[in-house]
Amino acid sequence: MSEFLGKRVLVTGGASGIGLSQAKAFLKAGAQVFVVDKRLMSKKEKLDQNYGSSFSFLQADISDISQVKKLKKEIKTIDILLNTAGILDAYATIEEITFESWNKVFATNVSSQFLLVKVFLPLMLKKGSGVIINMSSIAGLVAGGGGVAYTTSKHAIVGFTKQLALDYAKKGIKVYAIAPGAIKTSMNAADFAKDGKNACKIAKETPLGRWAKPCEVADLTLFLASKKANYMQGAIIPIDGGWMLK
Repeated sequence: MSEFLGKRVLVTGGASGIGLSQAKAFLKAGAQVFVVDKRLMSKKEKLDQNYGSSFSFLQADISDISQVKKLKKEIKTIDILLNTAGILDAYATIEEITFESWNKVFATNVSSQFLLVKVFLPLMLKKGSGVIINMSSIAGLVAGGGGVAYTTSKHAIVGFTKQLALDYAKKGIKVYAIAPGAIKTSMNAADFAKDGKNACKIAKETPLGRWAKPCEVADLTLFLASKKANYMQGAIIPIDGGWMLK
């Protein structure tokens, strides 16, 4: 029997890409999954037909504290929080990016994680247990994985994760971050546009020679949320095909 049977999992950015794969993985493992996204799921992506009452979709802007508090009222309590929502910045340099765009990237990538943890952590502390997995990136560990806003935001997530892990290690809260490299999702559609030269270039620069599938990140998420990872805390786990070996 799966250890996730009946566990309540909240996935942000779950309408597509990595978040959607994470939702599917936990649903298959028997969890009660709540997917939150700013945009609606497409008919193709909808999960309720396959998983019934085990799956719930909530549309919300998770960079808005009032909407996050509303989510808490609707969901009530969770065991596992997957802070997966994020956006790119088109590799913009500081000369190219506007302050408005900078703030949008930080609101989506960093402030949303702060708000979700701020609101749901007290519920975990009451139970004396919980798992928080934040989505960073190889851009949170080295430069070059994005533009100035994206790279800075993902570095911020690494620091956020480590401090949370230190502060709550003795209170039963497990905290990790995943740092993906090249993952083939709709968010990276621009790399595959036209002749796909950019996607091919990135694959060639990756030691394993390919892009990863979102389900590979979901499998790592399942491991980190499981009892098998109980002696891990505050780890930032790259899943990058060897990118950072260079």
